[in-house]
Amino acid sequence: TDETFIQLQELLDAAGQELVELHPWQILTQTHQILTTEADSGVYPLPDDYSYMIDQTGWEHKNRVALGGPLSPQDWTYLAGRDLVSQSIYASFREVDGQFAIYPQDPVPDGLDINFEYISRNWVQQNTDPVTYSDVVASGGDLVLYEPIMIVKFLKCKFLEAKGFDSSSARLEFENMFNSRSGKDTGAAILSASRSGRRFPYLDAFNNTPDTGYGST
Repeated sequence: TDETFIQLQELLDAAGQELVELHPWQILTQTHQILTTEADSGVYPLPDDYSYMIDQTGWEHKNRVALGGPLSPQDWTYLAGRDLVSQSIYASFREVDGQFAIYPQDPVPDGLDINFEYISRNWVQQNTDPVTYSDVVASGGDLVLYEPIMIVKFLKCKFLEAKGFDSSSARLEFENMFNSRSGKDTGAAILSASRSGRRFPYLDAFNNTPDTGYGST
């Protein structure tokens, strides 16, 4: 019943929910699968904890191809208007009214195996039931999944702002910690000078490397 404790809990909930939107944290990453049948409408519910899809993680495993989309409203109506169902080989998607819609529809291709990764909105592990997660803190024993020092600095910043105190120093501390932790959240790719399977090489004897003098200063 302590007013300060209640306020801190509310501010912590707000801070945790904001952090979900600010960075695709690895600890919040989940996977989702959709298996289609011809009887489907082509519109599927998203997971209860769904916040947003991670870009370029959608794949259709049956044909081993990337999932097309997200389609814009213009793309969707163009495909529907041209009636390209019989010519559409691979599935594409868009999100509509909190649901996952795929094209082609009517009929939906049978046996598609659609998979993608998404960010969960649930950043709290409940103390009373460790296999249950939520997006609010319910008790003092709940476990916050974020890096402790980052969420503490964000909470301090929000508390000072709520009280009308100068929060500029606290805000800077949080921003520095956020930038540090988000930068370390996933490993960085190693830049290769050789050809790779997914992109053009950084060094190419025909296009961007001189005939002589390469490597000299």
